[in-house]
Amino acid sequence: MPLRTALTGAALLLTAALATAFTTPAAPPHAPAHAATLAAVEAAVRSGVPGATVTVQDARGTWSAAAGTGDLRTGRPRSPDDRYRVGSLTKTFVATVMLQLAAEGRLSLDDTVDSWLPGLVAGHGNDGRRITLRQLLDHTSGIPSYTADPDFRARYLTEEGFRKHRYDTLTPRRLVAVALRHAPDFAPGASWGYSNTNYVIAGMVIEKATGRSYATETTRRLIDPLRLTATSVPTTEVDVPRPAGRAYSTFGDATGEPYDVTELNPSLAAASGAMISDSADLDRFYAALLGGRLLPPRELAEMKTTVAVDTAPDVRYGLGLMDRRLSCGVHVWTHTGDIQGSTSVAASTPDGRHTLALNFNGDWAGHTDAILEAEYCGR
Repeated sequence: MPLRTALTGAALLLTAALATAFTTPAAPPHAPAHAATLAAVEAAVRSGVPGATVTVQDARGTWSAAAGTGDLRTGRPRSPDDRYRVGSLTKTFVATVMLQLAAEGRLSLDDTVDSWLPGLVAGHGNDGRRITLRQLLDHTSGIPSYTADPDFRARYLTEEGFRKHRYDTLTPRRLVAVALRHAPDFAPGASWGYSNTNYVIAGMVIEKATGRSYATETTRRLIDPLRLTATSVPTTEVDVPRPAGRAYSTFGDATGEPYDVTELNPSLAAASGAMISDSADLDRFYAALLGGRLLPPRELAEMKTTVAVDTAPDVRYGLGLMDRRLSCGVHVWTHTGDIQGSTSVAASTPDGRHTLALNFNGDWAGHTDAILEAEYCGR
């Protein structure tokens, strides 16, 4: 749910003052190899992001850094150990669980949505009998995104609405119903369009196929085996477990001051974006996934089967993963994650041996692309 704008006026002065103190952990011997990355992180904070945290794992080991402020009220700096809401990075986890179920023969990517959830996707031209599970995962279903609905945006993505409704509990069926107020964006398979509704439905399919929630399946299949101790899948819990910075939004208002949005009911994102993690855990997960430790070769190849993204010529979308070539020609598998007050990205080389995960605790400024370019291209 990207909400980005420039920070001006009093908010700019406040953030600029707090961003003058950068914090990094003790530098490991290979830290000079990441000098460009650190410079890009610090530049993001100077551009108006309250704080940033990044962790890289490669053949030389683990390198982490943090810059700026984790709490605008107390001035506490950001930390490499901060946990944060990862937004749509959740989709990579959900797609991995779905592909594990496919490998076990418990479902097929060519199954229709209606075969698992009869009658769920219907009305205004939407038809779950014509949409496959694969089309949910690669965003070619045509199902509208519930987060684009004007009423939903007014209720949860504006400051006034968020203040009133940040603790509301929303069921997955209700989120899908919001989307189905609208006609399809296109016929199934005819185009590509990013829709959070696709992954809400995918989470429902996981529950139908296993008898357990997507949160439980993600925990037992991925989080626990990989010992991702900072990672969790909240359903209605409103807090981010410590250690954590605060999260801030300006709700798209160029003249607004940062508003603390740390506490919110994550049911508004469900399987499309509710998870919490830290950068080290995200690195471990993406390394395991791309390194072939979570999926058999056939299913990993399915995940890497991509379709064109019309709005980004350097990106193709697979099943919960983006295939991206950077300006220097380096190829990474990546995903971004945006939710109120939090902007994240994770990336890995195709072999899983060089991973990066980063987070901004604000949703209106900063460029994650610049940090990817710095780490993988050295500029």
